[in-house]
Amino acid sequence: MAQVQWNDSAPIYRQLKERVIAMMLDGVLKPGDALPSVRQVAAEYQLNPITVSRAYQELADEALVEKRRGLGMYVTEEASKKLLSSERDRFLTEEWPLVLERIQRLGLDMQALLAPLKGGSR
Repeated sequence: MAQVQWNDSAPIYRQLKERVIAMMLDGVLKPGDALPSVRQVAAEYQLNPITVSRAYQELADEALVEKRRGLGMYVTEEASKKLLSSERDRFLTEEWPLVLERIQRLGLDMQALLAPLKGGSR
């Protein structure tokens, strides 16, 4: 994991959980990969081990990682499918309506929206 800046708007365990999820979505952590140990993450980011454990437990509760006794936490085989599905659902219900509203407010049409993708100008 890279250098981290924690913000005050959300609990650190949730920010850590979101960071691990982003790594899964980006393919940095793949199915079968081990997560860094709680102690390792706690030491590296100067966090309380309970904070790290709570983030990992939420990932386990959502079946994104599994605990292997004596070995640690591992990304599950179905993690990427579950995440992609839930992230798509979240985008469609939370983000897309706001984007659509802005598109309509600005009076943009499909041609104007697709022009940058086709290499055209505005």
